[in-house]
Amino acid sequence: MMLERSLSRHTIDAYERDLRKLESFLQLHKLEFSPMSIGIEQLEAFIHWLNELGLGARSQARLISSIKSFFKYLLVEDVIDRNPSDLLEGPRLSRKIPEVLEYEDIQEMLRAIDLSHPQGTRNRAMLETLYACGLRVSELTNLKLSNLFLDIGFVRVIGKGDKERIIPIGEEAIKHIRFYLEGVRNNLQCIKPEAENILFLNRRGGQLSRVMVFLVVKELAKIAGIKKNVSPHTFRHSFATHLIEGGADLKAVQDMLGHESIITTEIYTHLDNDYLRATIMQYHPRNKK
Repeated sequence: MMLERSLSRHTIDAYERDLRKLESFLQLHKLEFSPMSIGIEQLEAFIHWLNELGLGARSQARLISSIKSFFKYLLVEDVIDRNPSDLLEGPRLSRKIPEVLEYEDIQEMLRAIDLSHPQGTRNRAMLETLYACGLRVSELTNLKLSNLFLDIGFVRVIGKGDKERIIPIGEEAIKHIRFYLEGVRNNLQCIKPEAENILFLNRRGGQLSRVMVFLVVKELAKIAGIKKNVSPHTFRHSFATHLIEGGADLKAVQDMLGHESIITTEIYTHLDNDYLRATIMQYHPRNKK
């Protein structure tokens, strides 16, 4: 998974936890847990057990995906001669519309940042970058100085599966990144060797964690009085939604988000009824005066 598919340590750990759950079930029920012995009956019993434990549909779907990937790998490697997970069906998932911030909500969060402290300058640059580029939180924390091309308005991002994409970045985000670089980062007394090329650092000169970014965003949403469930990913959802509502091409948004399938990007085409009504009233020939 790491060498051939370039998956992150975080993703690999998630796969391993899923398989450990299957192992625990088989041991608990005193069933054979050699991969060569597992059949569809044991797998279906496992899913039934997860239902009884109250595991949500999305968690079940991810778990089933892990199991299918595992047995597919064993089949390719000739460890097994049949794939018992072929007939395993996951729960039907509704397409959940993501939480999105209004532009004014984002402005309120930015205004809530205390710029009198160095961390405030860093946090402003982080949020501006999240919203300007639609980054995942891991892409933000791994953003490298060598991948900034601010003079021409682009950043190079390494996304899931080590896939690279080039994203335009706006002047406001560039301005605050430069404020952070010149006023904060360049004045840090000690930068850890492994973080020398990382853009956003903590006060000890190390790379910021995903959890730290999450806590910063949560705290700013609270200060700004926003009642929605806001996370760093909310900025990514808002980036995509605001672009599409503004008339951006869906394929361009797909490329900027780094989605493999345009079906994933299509969820951002949800628009409120007032917007749809205004569009119909403006463009339908029967409504034109």
